[in-house]
Amino acid sequence: MSPDDRALVDRFLDMMAAEVGASRHTLAAYRNDLERASQSLSSLAAASLDEVGRLGGKWADLKPSTVARRSAALRRFFGFLVDDGLRRDDPSEALPRPRVERPLPRILDEAEVQRMFEAAEDRAASGEPAAVRDLALLELLYGSGLRASELVSMPRGAVRPGQPLVMIRGKGSKERLVPISARASEAVRKWLELVPSGALWLFPSGKKHLSRVRLFQIVRAMAADAGIAPDRVSPHVLRHAFATHLLSGGADLRVLQSLLGHTDISTTQIYTHLDSARLVELVNARHPLATRKLTP
Repeated sequence: MSPDDRALVDRFLDMMAAEVGASRHTLAAYRNDLERASQSLSSLAAASLDEVGRLGGKWADLKPSTVARRSAALRRFFGFLVDDGLRRDDPSEALPRPRVERPLPRILDEAEVQRMFEAAEDRAASGEPAAVRDLALLELLYGSGLRASELVSMPRGAVRPGQPLVMIRGKGSKERLVPISARASEAVRKWLELVPSGALWLFPSGKKHLSRVRLFQIVRAMAADAGIAPDRVSPHVLRHAFATHLLSGGADLRVLQSLLGHTDISTTQIYTHLDSARLVELVNARHPLATRKLTP
C-alpha cells in the first residue's frame, strides 16, 4: 500500500471511530481488508471502475464470505472518499457481490436450558463461591442475552437491588438498557456477598475481570454437569437461546433487536428461521383473513 493510500485509510478509520463508534476490533478488521484489497489494485484510493470490476476474477479462489467482507470494506471506503470530496466517482457498483448463506446459530431447547439451571442451582446451594458465581453468570447470560464481553466487564455495582434494568455498554461503546429478572437479581445479590469489597468488577479475577476464555470454560463445565455435550454450549449459544425462546414466546422482532443490541434488524431476523413453525401458526391464528371462509 502506498504512503498516500495508507494516509487515507488512517483518515477513514479515524472517521469510523469518531462518527460511527466502531470498536478497536472492527477498525483492525477494516484496515486488514483494505490492505489485502490494495494488493490487487494499482492504487486503493484512485482505482478505476474497470480495475475494481476485475477484482471478482482476482478473488475467485477466496471464500464467498471473504469476498463479501472485502467488498463491504471497499464500498464503505469509497463512500468516505466521495463524501469528503477526495474523488468524484464511486466505483463500488463494480465490486463483486457473492451470495453468502448466513449459518443458523446453534441453540439449546428450553428443556436443556432448564437442566443447566437445575444443575447450577444444586451446586450453588452448597454456598461454594465458584458455584454461586456460576449461577449468577448463567442467569445473566440466558436471562438478559448478554454478549460474553458485556457480561465479564460489568462493574461491581451494575445490578442494583430493586432496579429491573441495567445499562450495558456493547459493541462500538453503544449503550442499551437490558432487563434483569428477579431471579438474576437475587443470584447476583448472593454472589456480591462473596465478592471482595475492593473489587471493581462484578466478576473479578485477580486484578482484572473474568476473561471471556474463562467464561467459555465455565459455561462448558456447567453444560457437562447437566449431561449436555460441552461442545454444543458456549456463552453465545445461551445468547441465541435467549433470543429464540423470547421470539417463540411472542416477542416483537424490533424489541428483540433492541435487547440484543443489534444495529441492523437483518441480524436479528435470522432467529425467524429458527422458529418458522411458530410464525406460520401466528399468521394462521392472528391474521384477519385466517377466519374468513373461502367462497365456493
